[in-house]
Amino acid sequence: MLARDFKTDVLPMSNMLLRYALQILQNEEEAKDVLQDIFLKLWQKRDELGKVENLNAFTIRMIRNRCLDVIRARRTVSLEVVKKDKLPGEEVSDTDHLENSDSVSLIKQIISELPDIQRTIIQLRDIEQLEYEEIAEATEMNVNAIRVNLSRARKKVRDEILKIQNYGTTENTYAASKVL
Repeated sequence: MLARDFKTDVLPMSNMLLRYALQILQNEEEAKDVLQDIFLKLWQKRDELGKVENLNAFTIRMIRNRCLDVIRARRTVSLEVVKKDKLPGEEVSDTDHLENSDSVSLIKQIISELPDIQRTIIQLRDIEQLEYEEIAEATEMNVNAIRVNLSRARKKVRDEILKIQNYGTTENTYAASKVL
């Protein structure tokens, strides 16, 4: 596809695609960003666009998929910004912030020590917020195997955190009971 073909076939769809993205995202800036990303991808793959039977449907699907990615990214909560839930009006102290930072570091460390498949699955499901079917496509595993591995990974993380948190208290309790 030549530049003039791109201008006559693709660019005239911009208003319709922008309205569609805006309808999905409900945010004009994000919709414009999505449209720009899609046009860039289309331009980069302009040589392959001649093989596409219905360019309009193809670009609409690209817009929809990219908008869903943006929405999914909104839902994803980065471990770096995890904070304890506070009641309205309560301040987050420096101590709370340090505690959260330590917890995040601990969780990252425990996850990094999981077996590869469990680490991948917990990353995709709990951090990236992907659906089981999407994880199945990415890992080429069936959904039941993903659920089992995710359950085992979560249990391992939970057990390690509890072991670390209880380490000081159970040791001190044992030492105190020997002294008495």
